Amino acid sequence: MQPGNHSQLPIFLPLGLSEKPEIQSVLFGLFLSLYLVTVFGNLLIILAIITDSHLHTPMYLFLSNLSLSDICFTSTTIPKMLLNIQTQSKAITYTGCITQMYFFTVFGLLDNLLLTVMAYDRFMAICHPLHYTVIMNLRLCAQLLLLTWLISVLGALPESLTMSWLSFCTIVEIQHYFCELPEVLKFACSDTFINNVVLYLVTGLMGFFPLTGILLSYSRIVCSVLRISTTGGKYKAFSTCGSHLSMVSLFYGTCLGVYLSSTWTHDSQTGAFASVLYTMVTPMLNPFIYSLRNRDMKRALRKLLCNTLSPQ
Repeated sequence: MQPGNHSQLPIFLPLGLSEKPEIQSVLFGLFLSLYLVTVFGNLLIILAIITDSHLHTPMYLFLSNLSLSDICFTSTTIPKMLLNIQTQSKAITYTGCITQMYFFTVFGLLDNLLLTVMAYDRFMAICHPLHYTVIMNLRLCAQLLLLTWLISVLGALPESLTMSWLSFCTIVEIQHYFCELPEVLKFACSDTFINNVVLYLVTGLMGFFPLTGILLSYSRIVCSVLRISTTGGKYKAFSTCGSHLSMVSLFYGTCLGVYLSSTWTHDSQTGAFASVLYTMVTPMLNPFIYSLRNRDMKRALRKLLCNTLSPQ
């Protein structure tokens, strides 16, 4: 880093996962492939839900929003990283860095909240099947979706706003492939106490309450399923929430893995590699989880592809 006039806006240089040209070429091909699979996979899920009237239910409405969120989540970081590798220009402006951090946080929070809403939907479907269609009506689903988007948009503001109070050196080199907030805070030239308090407060609140809601929903689901006398009935009940449970395990498992790796190693490069798990791997696998484990989704995807490929 080069010290400079703090009235001049700093330039951030995400150094990426490697500075070796031969490795960068491999990373470019790998991340481009992962990004395209993520975008097209989630886009297929959205199109299948829109075109198949049998999937116009609360569960698939929430799933389509999760797929949209996953596309946006990866698009906040990966295209810029690919552009940096291709042009060999790593610079990102101060405004661009804060904007990237804000939208990364927005869609990360949205993923978390949508998984919570989907857990509540499964709870209502399994524990209160007779009242499910009455309670989970279109109005309530729209209100839940509006609330998740609103909380995500507002919940990401404190971290970004407090970030704008900090001063940095003229050029900031980050051992990461995007402007991740904890990593950027390490290079601030001013006191970051308030920023760290806000970071841990928002992370704690947005992590604790959604996860608690998911755990409570599934504890009630397990209790209800165990009361079913037949094995076939138990299997059918669990199969309706198997895909969602897999997504929850993947999301929180990767986030926990990233947190533990950064806590144990304190190595920025290791943290950058670990971040790939939840920024790329999780959004990419979600469409496969739902398309492979869900019979209705497989049928809708097959119908969509046949209609697309069949001659008019």
